[in-house]
Amino acid sequence: MNVRRLIPAAALAGAVTLGATTLTACSGASAAGGNTDGKLAVTASFYPMQFLAERIGKEHVAVTTLTKPGVEPHDLEITPKQTGRLGESDVILYLKTLQPAVDKAVAQSGVKNVVDAGTLTALEAHAASGHDDHDHAAEGEEHDHDHGGAGKDPHVWLDPAKYAEIAKGVGAALGKADPAHAADYEKNTATLVTELGSLDTEFKDGLKTTASKTFITTHAAFGYLAERYGLDQEGISGIDPESEPSPARMKDLQGVAAKDKVTTVFFETLVGDKTANALAKDTGLKTDVLDPLEGITDKSQGADYFEVMRSNLKNLQKALGAK
Repeated sequence: MNVRRLIPAAALAGAVTLGATTLTACSGASAAGGNTDGKLAVTASFYPMQFLAERIGKEHVAVTTLTKPGVEPHDLEITPKQTGRLGESDVILYLKTLQPAVDKAVAQSGVKNVVDAGTLTALEAHAASGHDDHDHAAEGEEHDHDHGGAGKDPHVWLDPAKYAEIAKGVGAALGKADPAHAADYEKNTATLVTELGSLDTEFKDGLKTTASKTFITTHAAFGYLAERYGLDQEGISGIDPESEPSPARMKDLQGVAAKDKVTTVFFETLVGDKTANALAKDTGLKTDVLDPLEGITDKSQGADYFEVMRSNLKNLQKALGAK
């Protein structure tokens, strides 16, 4: 196997200025040591891909992620120099349409082993409202999820069952790129898929009986989770978690909250609670965190995917009145 040496984290970190925010390509935990001799150089676009690479690849891979912790992944931009360094990867893991800048860089990278997670499971279209009788026209804006993917929602990792399907594909891709360790990748994949199956069961059991089935969130990222566990998602701002909702949408959500016995407005750690607080103030509701797991920071309610997902479950159970 001809495994290229991964560019050390210090060399990879290139500054990208987006508005007032400075972004850098940063190394994941596995690459922190800087010595990647003999390891498969894997570049992940953002945290959910990084997590799979690290859990499946373990000691055989050196993982670098393009999205710095604390940066909203949708906003990431990449310099031409970073695109060139991306070409040093043995494997690239990304989710097409979620990050347009990454899509462009991957297309220009020339890397042979490129894995689009969206091809490893069935993507679906989800609206910001889970109610069939909801009138989007009254909002004066479009709330369907469309990150450039013909209306398909990319947030598949928030459904443990779909994430398990992606894990299987990633494991197979790593085995193909590094046949010498294929057996280990297969074993690690099986272990992870079993853990995700257990998490799926926890969500099914934990949300089986609730006082309400409706949850309101600033970012309409939970369509797959809602569909999997029989819930109705009501997104305040639709695609962009930082956009301001229309007055009509806020009024509409006040009606939904009263009708469906909603107790809580959820916000996410990477964006903040400004919009959630505004709606909560108008409706007398509480606020809490529902994390779309697009990145892990010191503000996250957990240190990894499983811990944050279990925090999400706990927060949903509390808000929905689980019995």
